[in-house]
Amino acid sequence: MYAEHASVLPHVVAWRSVSSGTPHRILPDGCLDLIWHEGQVFVAGPDTVAEVAESAPGSRSVALRFAAGTGAAVLGLPADELTDLSVPLTALWPAADVRRIAEAADPLEALQDAALRRWREPDPALVEIAARARSGQTVDAIAAAGGLSPRQLQRRCRNAFGYGPKTLSRILRLQRALEMARRGRGLAEVSAVTGYADQAHLSRDTRALAGVPMRALLTTAS
Repeated sequence: MYAEHASVLPHVVAWRSVSSGTPHRILPDGCLDLIWHEGQVFVAGPDTVAEVAESAPGSRSVALRFAAGTGAAVLGLPADELTDLSVPLTALWPAADVRRIAEAADPLEALQDAALRRWREPDPALVEIAARARSGQTVDAIAAAGGLSPRQLQRRCRNAFGYGPKTLSRILRLQRALEMARRGRGLAEVSAVTGYADQAHLSRDTRALAGVPMRALLTTAS
C-alpha cells in the first residue's frame, strides 16, 4: 500500500507505504527523499537510473519527497553529493535531532517539523528551471530564459537537483511519457508529444533510465 498526502511545504509531497514484500522499481524523478523506515531515518538522493527495492512484508515507511530543487537547502549540502546514494541522516544532522524523528509516535509529523525548522523558501530560478525542464524545453532554451550561461546552468542544476540539466530533462521527460501512457495514450503518440524523435527513441531512453521496457512499467508498480 502506497499513498501520497499534501504537505504544508511547497514542492514537497508526503508519502506513506506498507510493504507487500514484493520487489518494486523506483524510477528517477529529479527528487530527493527524507525517509523513516521502521525506526531508521535516511536520505535517498536523486537517482540517475532506477533501482529495485525490497522490504519485509508489513514494514512501514513514511517520507517527504522534495522536488524543484528544495531538498538540498533543507539538508544543508549540494544535491550532487547524494546522487545515487542512500545516506543515514545522522551523517548530515545532529544525532539528537535524528533520534527524535526515529522514536516519534508520528514519524511523518516529526519529519515535517524538522524540515520546517530548516526550511528556506525555494529559489524562484530553480523552480522555473524545473518547470521548464518538465515542460520539455531544451537546455539552451532553459539557460536563455534564466539569463544563464551553459556552465552556470550546469552548476546550479547539479547543486540543486543532483545532476546536470540534460539528465534532469531526460528524467522528467520519461516521467511525462509514463504518466501519459498510464492514461491510455499509445506509445507512438506519447513519444511525439513528449519530444522523443520516435517510438524507438522512447524505448531506448526507457531502458536506459528504468532498466526495463515501457510496457513492463505499465504492467507493474513503479
